[in-house]
Parts: sequence; structure tokens; C-alpha cells
Amino acid sequence: MLDSAGVFPEGFLWGAATAAYQVEGAAAEDGRCESIWDVFSRTPGRTVNGDTGDVAANHYHLLDVDLALMTELNLDAYRFSVSWPRIIDDDGAINRKGIDFYERLVDGLLDRGITPFLTLYHWDLPQRLEDRGGWANRDTAQHFADYAQVVHEALGDRVHNWTTLNEPYCASLLGYGAGVHAPGRREPKAAAAAVHHLLLAHGMARSIIRGDVGITLNLYPVQPVNPYDAQDIDAARRVDGLQNRLFLDPVLRGEYPADVLEDLAPLGFADHIRPGDLNLIGAPLDTLGVNYYTGHHVTGHVGDRTPEWIGSEHVHNVGRGLPTTAMGWEELPDGLFTVLNRLHDEYPRLPIHITENGAAYDDTVVDGRIDDHARRRYFEQHLGAVRDAIAAGVDVRGYFAWSLLDNFEWAEGYAKRFGIAHVDFDTFARTPKLSGRWYATVARANALPE
Repeated sequence: MLDSAGVFPEGFLWGAATAAYQVEGAAAEDGRCESIWDVFSRTPGRTVNGDTGDVAANHYHLLDVDLALMTELNLDAYRFSVSWPRIIDDDGAINRKGIDFYERLVDGLLDRGITPFLTLYHWDLPQRLEDRGGWANRDTAQHFADYAQVVHEALGDRVHNWTTLNEPYCASLLGYGAGVHAPGRREPKAAAAAVHHLLLAHGMARSIIRGDVGITLNLYPVQPVNPYDAQDIDAARRVDGLQNRLFLDPVLRGEYPADVLEDLAPLGFADHIRPGDLNLIGAPLDTLGVNYYTGHHVTGHVGDRTPEWIGSEHVHNVGRGLPTTAMGWEELPDGLFTVLNRLHDEYPRLPIHITENGAAYDDTVVDGRIDDHARRRYFEQHLGAVRDAIAAGVDVRGYFAWSLLDNFEWAEGYAKRFGIAHVDFDTFARTPKLSGRWYATVARANALPE
């Protein structure tokens, strides 16, 4: 790889990211309605320790504290999501108090010279829509477009950077197929339908929004355990197809990959595609958001076992003996370079933002300090990969550390901490970790240390 020392391009954005349900709390305040994550997390056995996002990091009530924290960390940009159930009530009416919160957030960012990056959907579907079939119901895409219109009318004069969906792979295949995310369904046919309807919702919203519009996809490098073994090669093809190409190809090429359509044929996937859908889904974007955490190393020699997600009866991940995070994910910084280079070589080129990258570790507070050297090293290595990709010609415009705050980590509850700022979930005090202080110096210098 190339030398990663030196400055990043002029104007490179240094940011941090959060998601509404993970940080806001105030789950039943000011007119907010139930989401699928409210129902899922309150269902016994769904989350670690039965944790919910009812209070989360209390960001809703500590907005000014968190805005000051962003300034302290020298952030140029902040990526946040809007809570759909906070904007539209159960009768379908606009909730003014919900909009007011996001107006205060956006105005507070702009007053501090921080660029807002708004995500419309980070998995918190209103439960009333799930009761009608959720993302397996095509009508949900139109409801999303209506919601996008409301948010755009309220904030479009101040927000220029828009993301339609965050990680539709997780929302569809993990939520409706594997059942490990809300709404917790294990229905492969519903999961297949949800894939297309989420992408259709993206396309419909993209046609409404004015500004720089993108979608955020979680992408992975995928390698066969044995590159000469036919079963391993096919396992890698399947995983790459479901996790990467099933979303990249329709969004950036206006078509679904033929081999994945064949894989999904038993689930009736193609039956959901109507004339004009792919024209909407594949409309040109202004940017692409990339979330990156780890890679896959897979074999097709698995035997009989219960599938964890669609297609997993054919594949199995094999560890490589690499260091892992507290999530059990292998640390693979070179994989980020691989992902970015692949986008540059194989797909229409457009600006890229790293919209999430980070790691959970078992943080320890000692004398009020959190010296998370492993997380600092993780950021340095992955930022080196970004710098290498830029030097190789990839148009990466910014990087958002995941996450600004320790938060409600979905089914892991509060057991896993990703923040560059520690949150005491008893007092809600925020304390920048060593990684956060280091990140602030890098952001200020626009360069990695020599």
C-alpha cells in the first residue's frame, strides 16, 4: 500500500455519526410514536439485558451539550438520522414538535460551522406501518416518500447533504430474514420483498430531494478460504452478491445482478419489480456513503445447519486469526482500501463519504479517563487506508467516525461501546476518550501524524 503519512485533500470533511434511536431517548415524548425498534427491544429475549432505547444517550434533552462536544472535537460535519416516528404521528399527521427538535439541531450545527449530513432512515420504521406489512409491503415505499417530502420541506433550506437509507441490507435481510434486528421476522420471502421496496423507497425519495443526495451501504471485501476450490469460490460469490452487489448494482447501474436474481428466484424476488422501478432506483446520485467495519472469509464446505440469513446455508465465515473487536469482528483495515478501490474500478465514479467506521472495545474508566488505545489504533489504521485510496485516485470527500457517543447498540443494548466520547448511562455525562482527543487533533491538522 501507499505511504499514508501527510495531509488529506483540502476541504476533506472530518465528522462523527449517530442514529436517532441509538442516542435520542425521549421515546414517548413530544408526540413521538412507536417504532419497530421500540417494540422489538421491549420484547423479552430480543436484546442483551432487555435493554431498550427509551432513554439511550439522552441526546434529545442534552442537545446543547452534544453540540458543544462536537465543537470540542473539531468536527467539520455531523451525520445524524431523523426519527420517522417523531415526524409523522399514528394518524399520519405532521408532528410539529418533532420537526422543531431537528430544526434546533440543524441550526445549532450551522451556528457552530458544522455541516449537517441528514439520514432519512436508520431503521426506525413506524410500528403502525409494520402492522400493515412493513417493508414487505410495497405501500411502505410511498409512505417513505411522503415522509421524505415533509422533512425536505422543513429542512431543505438549511440541509444540503442528504442520505435516503442507511444499510438497507440490515433493514431487510437481518430484520425480515434473520430476525436479529427489528422487526424480528424470520420470513425469507418477506426479506426479499423488503430489499426491493427499500430500494424503491430510496429512488422515490431521491426524486423529491434537492441537494447532494446519496445512499449509505455497508460494504465488505469477500474472499474465499481456498481461491482454487469451486465451493469456496461460489460461497464468496453468494456473500458478495447478497451483501454488496444486490444493492450496489441497482443503485449505480440500474439493474440487479443476474446471478443474485437466480439465487433469489425461489423467494419470488423478481415478482416485486415493476416497470419503471429500476429507473427510479438507478437515478444518478451525487454521492455514495460507505459504512465499513470488517470483511468476510468464506467457505462453501458447511454441511447441514440452520441458516442464519438468506443464503447462509451455503456459506460459513472462517476466522483468519486477526485481532477482533468486542463485536467479534476481524480488524481488516486493508479491506477498506479494497472496497474503495473496487468502487473506483468497477462502478460509475462519484464522490464517496465514509459514513461509518469504528469499533467497539471493552473501555475502562480510570481516574475519569478512558485510554482506549485499541480504538485509536483502529482509527489510525483505517484512516491510513482511506488516505491510500485517495492517493490511488478514489474520490473520498470525508470520514465520519462511528460513533460520536456510546449508545444503544441495537440488539447488543448497552453492552457494546463504539463512542469516541464515553457516556455514563447513570448521569449521562460525556467524556472524550483518548481516541476522541486524538481524532480532534487529526481533524484540526487535516493529517495523520507522521
